[in-house]
Amino acid sequence: MPSPPGTLERYELTWPGKAGARDLALAPAVGSLRPDKQRSISWDSTHNTFIEGDNLAVLKLLKPSLGGAVKMIYIDPPYNTGKAFIYPDRYPNWLNLMYPRLMAGRELLADDGVIFVSIDDHEVHNLRCLLDELFGPENFLAHIIWQHSLQPKGYSGIYSVHHNHLLSYRKTGAHQVHSLERTTTDNKAYGNPDDDPRGDWRLGDVRNALLRPNLRFEITTPSGKTIQPPANGWRWSQETLQKKISTGEIYFAADETRIIRKIYLSNQKGRTPQTLWFGKDVGTTRDGARELKALFDGEVPFDTVKPLGLVERMLRVAGVGQDDLVLDFFAGSCTTAHGVMRAGVGRYIAVQLAEPVNAATPHGKAALGLGLGDIAAVGLERIRRASQALAQDSEAKGTAPLDLGVKVYSLAQPD
Repeated sequence: MPSPPGTLERYELTWPGKAGARDLALAPAVGSLRPDKQRSISWDSTHNTFIEGDNLAVLKLLKPSLGGAVKMIYIDPPYNTGKAFIYPDRYPNWLNLMYPRLMAGRELLADDGVIFVSIDDHEVHNLRCLLDELFGPENFLAHIIWQHSLQPKGYSGIYSVHHNHLLSYRKTGAHQVHSLERTTTDNKAYGNPDDDPRGDWRLGDVRNALLRPNLRFEITTPSGKTIQPPANGWRWSQETLQKKISTGEIYFAADETRIIRKIYLSNQKGRTPQTLWFGKDVGTTRDGARELKALFDGEVPFDTVKPLGLVERMLRVAGVGQDDLVLDFFAGSCTTAHGVMRAGVGRYIAVQLAEPVNAATPHGKAALGLGLGDIAAVGLERIRRASQALAQDSEAKGTAPLDLGVKVYSLAQPD
């Protein structure tokens, strides 16, 4: 049935159970957050928080105090493997699990905030539609491909999957994507063969990528020759181009048949983020496992661990500052919390249900061998061990102390 005249239509994804998921999202918060100082670290001084409990209930309880205060959300939710999800209602449908939690998470984001969500091939299409509905397609920022593994795997006749997806949406147009720091590799194309006093430079394009008829004008050289414009036109107006010629940024070839542009390294303030994040730059799942193994005396008590470099890349492009808040409400092994502490920016809230580890898997056996019976315990123990390791590293380097504490709360249901 068409919408009534005058109403604003927008894209909407429909699935069985959506109405109930929406009702669940809009239901009032119940329960309370009970402080657990015994399991906390530096309670009186830290700004970091770990909360044990169902994340939907926790997000609703956080809204009165933190609504509109979160700079960045990163979640790595359970992927749809065809099994029921271990949450209070044992959701049979992945969308019913995600819809109310993403809705509640959006309410916590600041106007200049951003969300990143990890997902695999099976649900990326539904997740994109869901985020379009909740955040608006105009707030889509990027569909990032992360190279999570380097080694070939599988058998002949099938594809060897080496990637996951990372979808990014802003809360509003107030969000700004931040540049990455430049590396030696980024600068290797720059040099100074002519001893230019402005330093290293590289050649740049003078052509417009799109057809701009108003930028198709002839250029007269110092000796009176004429240079015809490229098919799509120049990159600049006549006035701007003449200024660049006068400053030496653009100069004429010796035979005056073309103009040459210099791009100076001193003018490059950063590197534009790309939508391909390679394992060599941000780490792979093997790196994530190696980082966890280093903390847990050679054991890996959690599966599919994200590397710290991946979290730190997100913190960078999100522009997370010293006092900003980072939220992860599918905290798992608490890679996000660890990454925030190691990067030395922001403060975190990690939320994780006390989901029993699977004793039938090597990772579950490793967790039980360490006396950790559920995932929340694994995550909190990682925070504790990472805190100790980072404190020792900071002391050895003589660097400024980081906020390595954590306030622990547990979700208490009403009697």
